Amino acid sequence: MSSPALQSVKKLVQNGSRLRLPPLPSPRDLINLYKLRAKKQLSQNFLLDKRLTDKIAKAAGAIKDGDVCEVGPGPGSITRSILKRVPGRLIVIEKDPRFLPFLEMLQEASQERLKVVLGDILSVDMQKLFREDLRMQWDDRCPNIHLIGNLPFSVSTPLLIQWLRDISLRQNAWSYGRVRMTLTFQKEVAERIVAEANGRQRCRLSVMCQNWCDVKHVFTISGSSFVPPPDVDVGVVTLRPKIEPIIKEDFHLVEKVVRQMSTFRQKKCIRSAQTLFPPHVREEMAVKLLHLAEVNPDTRSFQLTLEEFKRLVSAFSYMCQDYPKLLKYQYGGNSNDKEFWENNESRDLDIGELLPGEKDMDVEEVRKL
Repeated sequence: MSSPALQSVKKLVQNGSRLRLPPLPSPRDLINLYKLRAKKQLSQNFLLDKRLTDKIAKAAGAIKDGDVCEVGPGPGSITRSILKRVPGRLIVIEKDPRFLPFLEMLQEASQERLKVVLGDILSVDMQKLFREDLRMQWDDRCPNIHLIGNLPFSVSTPLLIQWLRDISLRQNAWSYGRVRMTLTFQKEVAERIVAEANGRQRCRLSVMCQNWCDVKHVFTISGSSFVPPPDVDVGVVTLRPKIEPIIKEDFHLVEKVVRQMSTFRQKKCIRSAQTLFPPHVREEMAVKLLHLAEVNPDTRSFQLTLEEFKRLVSAFSYMCQDYPKLLKYQYGGNSNDKEFWENNESRDLDIGELLPGEKDMDVEEVRKL
């Protein structure tokens, strides 16, 4: 891109609440010009339809004059749609250096409104990324800061779990307050995120997301709209952190209980509960856990409500007060169980002490947690 084209790129026209970029080569033209192909190992699928990228940017809500962080901009299709909505600053985090020329072109066009960060979003610290004057108290309204991204399928779920942990600790981007997210997932994953108890897609991810965020599956995009087209459709989901989670316990404790209670989705939850405990006390302690949590042992894992998970986490936390080594136990098959046993990590768990009794079957104490 030389002289006349580059000069035209530098001219911006702002009209009301929208920003009109000067004539630029389309993302599709740039991809063809640079002979770029999506990398399968990076799970790249480009969304080039302007109507759909505009729809994603609109789904984020009012971003005018705010700070936006876009994850995985690639050729910059969604980036352009975000810029048109006139954010104060737009930071894009891209792992693939092949797209730097595309993004630097947009950076010039935006008169430095756009900042490009080359890096892996899984390791980028957003603690100092946004403007200080946008910072809000957690129980105040959400700050005018937004995370938007067409996430690679391979990292979407691990990244979301990592961000939920950050939300629970109010760190990373969430040190600025209840920063909202507008993200893409495989349609099936999007459906899991919003699935209610008894729903066909209800799973661990449903409980974790809904504990810390208000979630909404905004719309679905056909897989044929992407280049190259994936074998699945894509769901756009918004997540808004709650002022208070339903389950207020430590993130790792919640994740442990929810993960294990979701181990056998179609079986009675007493079977999943057993995976929280070492083999020699497994059956007795699972009975105790469900008794303390006032959960019917015949309930299937996908039928458990957030309130029931709250009682299960509280009950397990209560049991760990007397037997803290339970926190170290990880169900992982015979080898892990044997190693845990041989290291004497569970020998102080006396079956006789764990059977129903006045001291350790105090449902009222669990209710207070």
